[in-house]
Amino acid sequence: MTEKNHSEKQTHDAVTSCQKLLPQEPSGGDVIFGFDGYVDNIRQVKASKDDEVGDRISTLDDFGKEITSSAAANSSLSIPWMQKQQQTGGHVSHLARVYQGLDFDTTLLGMCGDPLLDIFEKEFSECTIHSLGQPGITDAIEFEDGKILLTENGDAATLNWESLQSRVEIPTLVKELNGVRLFGIGYWSAIPGLADVLDGLRKNVFPKLSDAPEHVLIDPANVRRLDRQKLNEMVTATHKLSEIVDLTVSANRVETKILAAKMGNSASGTLMSDARTAFDLLGVDRFVGHSTTESVIVSERGAGRVLVETVDSPQSVTGAGDHFNAGMSLGLIEDLPDDAAVALGNALAHEFVRTGETPNYDDLVSAVNSYNPEK
Repeated sequence: MTEKNHSEKQTHDAVTSCQKLLPQEPSGGDVIFGFDGYVDNIRQVKASKDDEVGDRISTLDDFGKEITSSAAANSSLSIPWMQKQQQTGGHVSHLARVYQGLDFDTTLLGMCGDPLLDIFEKEFSECTIHSLGQPGITDAIEFEDGKILLTENGDAATLNWESLQSRVEIPTLVKELNGVRLFGIGYWSAIPGLADVLDGLRKNVFPKLSDAPEHVLIDPANVRRLDRQKLNEMVTATHKLSEIVDLTVSANRVETKILAAKMGNSASGTLMSDARTAFDLLGVDRFVGHSTTESVIVSERGAGRVLVETVDSPQSVTGAGDHFNAGMSLGLIEDLPDDAAVALGNALAHEFVRTGETPNYDDLVSAVNSYNPEK
């Protein structure tokens, strides 16, 4: 069997499993997400020759050519842009948005303003919010084939175990984490003190829980920002936490490659091989790698690959990875097999990118039932 045929069979089996085992309704329960928080300004850039709304630079390649041609001419560059929308963003907001829409009891433990900003209060009015400080600001420039994120991290940049306790005391953390279905954490790259936070939770909160979280999900995000010492701290803290709770690390294609290269001193060039390297070195329960063409999952039970259904005219790409994580983690909560959970993540991300809106459960089930990566 060729590699292409093997991937297609794995995808078919994973999607079929997801279709058969996905429940008619989500099972619900408590979920909590920490510790970042952003206000995202979603933008598009216009062609510099023209200021018409419809005349935009549609690809990263074309945008790059504008920059390189200006640099080659030793000239400054002015490109107009327009704001498409403003929304809350980051791991906390994107996953909370999905789970709130699926009627889970959702708690945000992140950077939502000091005092709480209206944009968070309005969007998450049905959720419990513990704000840890000021959110970051992201100007997300979207293209048909990707995005550029220009980010200020806000108070996440100074978060550590001591500052977390100054905002939310240990008894409250115990109350909020006890018995949750999912504890989502993002991101390594945005919170330099996150290793200290993870160690503080492991030593001071988890021993007090009568019912530990069913699943912990960690998204490292842009690990290119981390030097070797800081990366080692994150890896060690994540591994130690995985010794007491079921823990999944999920990273995109570039992040997975960098993790494999930095931790294993080499990267293979394939998502699956790099995911295996990251899994072996992290020592967690699962490692998930996701891209625009395929997603993979590696655990002690084996490995699976699920091809991605492409979107011809994407409406939004900012937050696509977070939406994948929301769908994949939902699959784990609903006790789907690992590969079927990845298929669910692909389906949820596909609907978000296709429509620009967070799908409801009926939309998600429909996306799973019509899943066809060969389209």
